[in-house]
Amino acid sequence: MGRRAPLAAVLAANSISTAGTSLTLIGVPWFVLETTGSAGRAGVVAFCATLPIVVAALVGGPVIDRIGRRRVSVASDAVCGTAIATIPLLHHAGALEFWMLCALMALNCLAHTPGNTARYVLVPDLAEHAGTTLARAASLFDAVSRGARMIGAALAGVLIAFVGAETVLLLDAASFAASALLVATGVRGVRAAEPHTSGAPVSLRAYRAELREGYAYLLGNRLLLAVVVMVMFMNGTDQGWNAVLLPVHAEGELGGATALGLLTALFGAGGLTGALLYGAVGHRFSRRTVFAVCVILCGAPRFLVAAFTGTTLPLAVTMVLGGVAGGMLNPILTTMTYERVPEELRSRVSGTLTAGCELAMPVGGLAAGLLVESTGATGALLAMGGVYFLATLSPLVFPAWRTMEEPRAVASKGVSSSGPCPPAPAPARTTPRRSAS
Repeated sequence: MGRRAPLAAVLAANSISTAGTSLTLIGVPWFVLETTGSAGRAGVVAFCATLPIVVAALVGGPVIDRIGRRRVSVASDAVCGTAIATIPLLHHAGALEFWMLCALMALNCLAHTPGNTARYVLVPDLAEHAGTTLARAASLFDAVSRGARMIGAALAGVLIAFVGAETVLLLDAASFAASALLVATGVRGVRAAEPHTSGAPVSLRAYRAELREGYAYLLGNRLLLAVVVMVMFMNGTDQGWNAVLLPVHAEGELGGATALGLLTALFGAGGLTGALLYGAVGHRFSRRTVFAVCVILCGAPRFLVAAFTGTTLPLAVTMVLGGVAGGMLNPILTTMTYERVPEELRSRVSGTLTAGCELAMPVGGLAAGLLVESTGATGALLAMGGVYFLATLSPLVFPAWRTMEEPRAVASKGVSSSGPCPPAPAPARTTPRRSAS
């Protein structure tokens, strides 16, 4: 049991943090809509919240290695909890300006990304330490995260209706404190969680060199690059859905925050089911076939159903089925990335992957808000859904995806990384993970 404790601590911490983040995912857009009545302003807050994610991912990989994954995770949670708690406290005091809300959300996401990445890149080492397979650990990591997201979303919808969005944000702040405590105590003494030093002195030149290694590795791997480009468009449209389109649709057509929480929770429940199914039986089938089918089903249908229906049931069914399909994706991407990236480059390459995958997220939320105000909710849903659908055709079109069937052993740092799967870091954080929908 002792060998499994560090993995269990990281899974529990990530689950608590994810559940709390789900509260904010629903609570902040609803708070903005309630206090300003503007979908455009909700889009501006989404832009301010997601741009720092990209910035942190672009430059944070070497920092995680230098400081240590455990320390980065704990510090990240401490900053995030403080930033989120400040929003309702300032609002209660009557001192919260719109620019302050934007700044606090930016600080929260700037700090959140390194913490996510730090926990994520620990999974392969902790899985080996616990004596479990990488595919099983990756599926478990995604499954518990999706389960936590489902619970957090359901709670958010109910709590907003009964106690208000401000209290929901305070609960999120408390979740960050719990996550920090779990990692601080549960991962102590694990070598992979401690600072990694290359022997080179700390300097701007050394930092740039380490950062450059992550980008060079990604640009030399055509499969990972294809994944990043596709997921970038998916995450951008997902951000528009989460931060603007679904809250606006719930407010205007579905009856309010309870429906919003229910739909988000159902998508999470489907995702949990999909992740568990893949961990149990999905890995026996062709990766490319499973991925190509599921990636088409997971996103675009919900935009279409929301655009043409004004009741909860059709969208609820679509969200469950889309969640099941989406739940299959992350275990495939996670395992595939772990197989191709050497351990000593993992934080750097993961940061690079996160930055690329989330590059369009700031634009997605902002664009959704502007589209709602200029074309209406239906036009915005159709436009964003069309972008999503076109992006998910990538595995059927581009040859690089054919190489995902064959696991590639990673080599040590310093080996050339040219070609579609070089011998041997856009969460995110990280494998090319999809954002929470």
